[in-house]
Amino acid sequence: MQLSTKNLLGIKDLSAEDISLILNTASQFKEVLQRPVKKVPSLRDITIVNLFYENSTRTRISFELAEKRLSADTINFSASASSVSKGETLLDTVNNILSMKVDMVVMRHSASGAPHFLAKHIPAAIVNAGDGINEHPTQALLDAFSIQEKTGSLEGKKVLLIGDIMHSRVALSNIYLLKKMGAEVMVAGPPTLIPTYIEQALQVKVEYNLKKALQWCDVANVLRIQLERQNQVLFSSLREYNLAYGVSKKLLDSLQKEIVIMHPGPINRGVEIDSDVADSSQSIILQQVENGVAVRMAVLYLLAGKKTE
Repeated sequence: MQLSTKNLLGIKDLSAEDISLILNTASQFKEVLQRPVKKVPSLRDITIVNLFYENSTRTRISFELAEKRLSADTINFSASASSVSKGETLLDTVNNILSMKVDMVVMRHSASGAPHFLAKHIPAAIVNAGDGINEHPTQALLDAFSIQEKTGSLEGKKVLLIGDIMHSRVALSNIYLLKKMGAEVMVAGPPTLIPTYIEQALQVKVEYNLKKALQWCDVANVLRIQLERQNQVLFSSLREYNLAYGVSKKLLDSLQKEIVIMHPGPINRGVEIDSDVADSSQSIILQQVENGVAVRMAVLYLLAGKKTE
């Protein structure tokens, strides 16, 4: 079994078979990560550059750890500390790195479509670690892996995405993936943060009442408010947002059923989610972080196999 694509640019380009292959491979790597020696020599001859044009903590550390666990050689590149700040173009930067014989590029960029642009111009395998407000495929894969691990399967599950849907690349990748794997999807949040076309274009349910949405779902994935991407005021205040759309213990206790709580991070405690929910037994937020390494190991391993044919 192998992936149908040589790059991971977005969930949109993957088939259901590709997604299943990644998730199954990730579960094998998760077993490796439980061993006393957490390293395998699978990518010993592969050089990977982490090309981050945007700040990141979890995604970057997770990819670095995945690469090291697979014994790959890694180079970390931060745009703020490079010639990019002197005006070097994206293509020049990457060509310079490739002339150093790099096999794979893990890339995060604030411009939607930047990894797709690179994939057209360079032979190295590209992994999209988040591009603008477009996609964040490995986050959706690790979210799916975490849901599957907790509930047994994705098919038929009712998954709710709460919050800033309009600016969230995590939401878009999750919607694509969950629909392909047979889950039902609903989005909830203020009308100003939910794209008007989403119901028809992506075949998802829309609900503006948070309690109704939570009563519907099996799993709730809480997204943060992306203030850095909003160029206009889309709701009155963070306090107002918390009152209408914050996930609190009191609200969950009123549901008469237990749902799984997720969050891709970073968490704004007291805004979209309260601390006693984020740290509760219903939450699998820390499992998501742990699963991120196994899922990214699976992606890198499968793409490296595709590359060496």
